[in-house]
Amino acid sequence: MAQTTSRDAARTRLGVAGAAVTVATVVTNALAYVVPMLGARRLSAADLGALATVLALAAIAAVPGFGLQIAVAAHRAREGAGDTGRLGLRTAALTAGVTLAAAPVLTVALRLPLTLTLLLAATTFATVLSGRWLGELQGDQRFLRLAMAMVVVAVGRYGGLVVGLSLGRGPETGLLLTTLTGLLALPLLARLADPPGHPRPVGQAAPRAADRAETPAAGSPLGARQVMTACGATLAMLTISYADLILARQLLPAAASGAYAVGAVLTKGALWAPQVVTLLVLPRLAQGDRRARLVALALILACGTVLVVSSAVGGELAFRLVGGADYLHLAGTAPMFAAVGALYAVVFMLVNDRVATAARWPAAPLWLATAGLAAGAMMIAPRTVTGVLTCSVLAAALAAVVMGWLVFGRGADPRNKPPSP
Repeated sequence: MAQTTSRDAARTRLGVAGAAVTVATVVTNALAYVVPMLGARRLSAADLGALATVLALAAIAAVPGFGLQIAVAAHRAREGAGDTGRLGLRTAALTAGVTLAAAPVLTVALRLPLTLTLLLAATTFATVLSGRWLGELQGDQRFLRLAMAMVVVAVGRYGGLVVGLSLGRGPETGLLLTTLTGLLALPLLARLADPPGHPRPVGQAAPRAADRAETPAAGSPLGARQVMTACGATLAMLTISYADLILARQLLPAAASGAYAVGAVLTKGALWAPQVVTLLVLPRLAQGDRRARLVALALILACGTVLVVSSAVGGELAFRLVGGADYLHLAGTAPMFAAVGALYAVVFMLVNDRVATAARWPAAPLWLATAGLAAGAMMIAPRTVTGVLTCSVLAAALAAVVMGWLVFGRGADPRNKPPSP
């Protein structure tokens, strides 16, 4: 009876944590959506184009931050607490430095104001460095604090832009305010990542495991190689999830590529809907918890199945909500668009599993699938929405099969080990 009660309590805590992280994700996405919405109403077409371009560059520059978070979370769950401060600062400084060095080229090539490209480097530093504390919280499975930290990061990343645009200011002022809010968010993140009652200044190393009774003994230190591996996996996931949109833009007429972009909204919805599962399970994956892997995979598959079936039943409604009546002729393709996202959701969870267990070249199948998708779309498929979409479904299915074989078909990774008691 006591064991059953304990399990029920654990499930309740996990459910509450999942709900909190889901709410934080919704807040983040809502703030990201508000920025272009306000920009469209407050800025001229030229300023809006410049702001949209800078935001796209910021999303690319943020990839090392996501890689840093994954690497820190996996290492912390597997080895215990360690010194992540210096590595986090180096990663953020290097990314910001590269962005700063590229500022003159970006200014000329993309016809951007120099002020925007310089501010981009500053915002990049804050965004990437925040991945350190998000990773610590995720690795320690302190998910309620992680949810709060995610909201802090979102407010720091987009809050200044929202305020600046609401006041009718230009993109330069908005990005300057966002730089300030992003930097001000860092001390809050550091405090959230500390145990209660033990604040530490920004940049100071986390307490060693020997000083913290609630963490296991520290093992091998986290190095640049693990961060680079996680960054490469994050970049591969980002690339393959947008490859079909880029190919549609390149290969299809303007109207057809626009229609494909509308359908791709369903893909993104099916892809990101179950991502909270991957976030919650990553620490268990790093500890070699096979049961957690199976449960996570089952949840993601169930979510994808529901979304694909719903798209098949309500394809017209889905396209009406996403794009309006002009795109109802594509209603029959709705389940295919949803299937692409559902398959990539599975792939992304399995890639995170490979990263968490320190596998070599964890994202190699994604790069091969991206190359196959590009070759098939350009050389074989008809130049239609259905042609590109069929290639995308096949590439996603192939990636899922290969990743499944690597994770399950080759036996347990020798680096896996059972979770700590």
